[in-house]
Amino acid sequence: MIKWIMRKLIVPVSFLFLLTACGVARHSGSPTKKYSLQEVEKDYGLYQSILETHHPSLYWYTSKDSMDGYFRWGREHLKDSMTEPEFRKILNYVTAKISCGHTTVRASKQWNHYIDTVKPGKIFPLSVKAWEDTTVVTINLNRKDTVLKRGTVITKINGHSMHELDDTLFKFISTDGYNRTHRFQTLSNRGYFGSLYTSLYGLSEKYNIEYLSPAGETKTVTIPVYNPLADTVGRGTRPIRNPPQPSRRERRRQELAGSRLLQIDSVNHTAMMNLATFGRGVGLRHFFRHSFRNLNKLNVGHLIIDVRSNGGGSVTNSTLLSRYLTDHPFKVCDTLFAIKKSSPYNRYIKQHFWNRFFITLFCKKRKDGYYHFGYFERHYFKPKDHNHFDGKVYVLSGGNAFSATTLFVSSVVKQENVTVVGEETGGGAYGNSAWLLPDVTLPETGVRFKLPIFRLVIDKDVPKIGRGVQPEVPSFPTVDAVRRNIDFKAQKAFELIKEDKEKQPAH
Repeated sequence: MIKWIMRKLIVPVSFLFLLTACGVARHSGSPTKKYSLQEVEKDYGLYQSILETHHPSLYWYTSKDSMDGYFRWGREHLKDSMTEPEFRKILNYVTAKISCGHTTVRASKQWNHYIDTVKPGKIFPLSVKAWEDTTVVTINLNRKDTVLKRGTVITKINGHSMHELDDTLFKFISTDGYNRTHRFQTLSNRGYFGSLYTSLYGLSEKYNIEYLSPAGETKTVTIPVYNPLADTVGRGTRPIRNPPQPSRRERRRQELAGSRLLQIDSVNHTAMMNLATFGRGVGLRHFFRHSFRNLNKLNVGHLIIDVRSNGGGSVTNSTLLSRYLTDHPFKVCDTLFAIKKSSPYNRYIKQHFWNRFFITLFCKKRKDGYYHFGYFERHYFKPKDHNHFDGKVYVLSGGNAFSATTLFVSSVVKQENVTVVGEETGGGAYGNSAWLLPDVTLPETGVRFKLPIFRLVIDKDVPKIGRGVQPEVPSFPTVDAVRRNIDFKAQKAFELIKEDKEKQPAH
């Protein structure tokens, strides 16, 4: 109903928007430009003022006194002739102190254009899998290196212990509350550790790595920085042929398969659904309808739903999936509100007109002074009548499961026939600040940051301890699992299915 109303109003309101909109002047200059103290102070002042005016959860996990101190720290570290990466480093540090995973800093469009147009440069050579007290190599770009293979435990880099490095890098990663699982998973995402390490410690020509041998002995090795240009030179004189490019239809098929995929083992009546997103544009409504029709048609009794890499997306899509599984009516949340409708900073906030229009049309100001979206606060969504899945469900969860994915996991975690396997979600179990997330563009540097407009409390009865939705059957990484490239969470789910089938009486 809400989407229908919005569609009907888009055309007449668009004309009004064109007449009234005003934007930020286009930022110009080299991405390697150095900014004056006055320029970065102006942008930093706007950054702080906009957060203090609009962020609905600025003091949710960090007290105002502490947040004021962090803002002062950032201002004190501004200096003359700062590059954009130097400025962003300060913003990242201060932003992480908010403890909101949806509030993040992004490079300017000019910087991204620069990165896209220059030749690949030297980069940190290792990707890792990190968890409490352990960091393991997953990828070594220096392919001739026979020492630091997949599964090798690293204990130090250039004299810094991994515990020290984790604590330092964590200070620049935004997350809901105090969720360490999300921070470790972020460092484990391909290339992220090296990128953040380089931004803080700089790029070295060589890295001194302390590691554990297969026998458990502490050893050291020096490895070079990875140079992709040098790595591609001297591999033979035969010209490289460009592989045939897939058709537009094939590219679309590959995109959809990477976003959502259902695999059914009709012999064992078991299926696995991989969902990498709840975003729009990948046909999830049709996918869910078709998938659950087939699951029931083929009498599938055990379903694994993998949302470990699902960073969220549309609440409509996550709610729809819940309706196919839940055995009771449920609400999306207990509370959903924005603290402001208008803004003196609207020229810097993308889509501010439309966000204000939405709040005016669909939200109501209550006694607390906030603008509540009452539909989600009051409405109970009912289970699907047609093609509802009543078998056993195993949800694979982890630190990348975020935002709308946390809403989905929260809606089914307490259900008798649903078991959450793996690690806690990256998104907060108590709630988050999301839903409308416009970009704010700072006028002098062009640096952008995400600004949450709404605060969403999923379940007011969940303790607000800054953690994600906890798994019912924990499954944590091990060095052996990484070394052998074993999907330990999926393996645990299949073990549970096997145990369940063994308990069932023979027919």
